[in-house]
Amino acid sequence: MPSILMVLTGATRWSLKDGTQRPTGFWAEEFVEPHSILRAAGARITLVTPGGRRPVPDELSLRSEMNGGDPARVDEMRSYLDEVADALDAPGRLEEADAAGFDGVVIPGGHGPMQDLAVNEEVGALLAAVLPDFTKVVGALCHGPAAFMPAGTEEGWLFRGRAMTSFTDEEERQTGLAGNAPWLLESRLRAAGARFVAGAPWSSHVVVDGNLVTGQNPGSAREAAQAIVKEIGVRT
Repeated sequence: MPSILMVLTGATRWSLKDGTQRPTGFWAEEFVEPHSILRAAGARITLVTPGGRRPVPDELSLRSEMNGGDPARVDEMRSYLDEVADALDAPGRLEEADAAGFDGVVIPGGHGPMQDLAVNEEVGALLAAVLPDFTKVVGALCHGPAAFMPAGTEEGWLFRGRAMTSFTDEEERQTGLAGNAPWLLESRLRAAGARFVAGAPWSSHVVVDGNLVTGQNPGSAREAAQAIVKEIGVRT
């Protein structure tokens, strides 16, 4: 039975360029899809956040209009969040996570990771312990790859040259947030040395590069989760 460490943002606000504090958190679909699919596959899942702070879903992610106008889908996600509320209410501390005990690390998105995980040395050290071990898998969704930024060594950025995707600059522009964002994720990943592969805006798009699996946006969450399960099965 594989063991998965799921790293969630502990941020509830995203600091924008003009000083605005935009409410945020993890994007519900990007947690619900991988968590439910991994659990159904028999994985043991441990949740951690920076400082063990209680993670919260971005309420925008639980609005009908952000889910294809489907209120039943929103109800389904809220029901799942209620089902796993005990785990969400008491996450472990990212600082105490030991990579040796896990077969993979999965990082859901939402704008929260842009606030805390993007500058978190502990998540960088964790990824540095996992990614070079090709018996393990790293997966990240949407803005989750912001957590890759602090993963460096004396030789350079850990993810340099790896193929990946994330929420694209064009998608950020279409949300109306790009102009006030302190930085854009696609641009930052490209500048750091990623081989960035963008799909059409809002399409399901997943990139698998060895033991690294990334999904572009919320609509990619299911396909990315399935790819993570497949890669874990290959490597465990």
